[in-house]
Amino acid sequence: MARVLIYFAHPGQRFSQVNASMAEHARRVEGITFVDLYREYPRFNIDVGKEQTRLTEHDIILFQFPLFWYSTPSIIKEWQDLVLEHGFAYGRDGTQLAGKSVMAAITAAGPEDAYTPQGYQHYDLRTFLRPLEQTARLCKMTFLPPYALFSSLRAPAEGSATHHIAGYVRLIEALRDDRYEPGDEDLVNADTLPIVQGA
Repeated sequence: MARVLIYFAHPGQRFSQVNASMAEHARRVEGITFVDLYREYPRFNIDVGKEQTRLTEHDIILFQFPLFWYSTPSIIKEWQDLVLEHGFAYGRDGTQLAGKSVMAAITAAGPEDAYTPQGYQHYDLRTFLRPLEQTARLCKMTFLPPYALFSSLRAPAEGSATHHIAGYVRLIEALRDDRYEPGDEDLVNADTLPIVQGA
């Protein structure tokens, strides 16, 4: 079994349409570690030693967050700036994270067709995640295809939130149980999860 660490980051959880429910279901999955970054560090005073120990003790790091201004919520950037130190995460002697995997579970308010060259966002969703992907590569980690939900603000009313949350639980369990086999896809969702059944 893989050791899975989930970092949840949502600065406005009481207004959350989908992420709070995703987090609540993720928290209940047995055998994983769940960390609510905003709850643990409300003043952004990241405990670097504690976080580095968490990272070394896990195989898969999953960041769950809503897309904020085409990026992660600010606490994830603060976490990266402080925790991913030279000599620990990268550099000649910075091999503590080598061989581990990173994944993002993201919600985006806009519809999927907005994230195209013809759409009003002008770029695909994966383009906005390149800094996270390149950070993983610098740390010699594997960046797995993100688990994404578009039109997240409408998802509860349209009925797609429940399906997405159930898929998220299946994803976490598959990661934990070594049943996840990433392919060449840019993004995955509840209908396209590459999970090996019964493995």
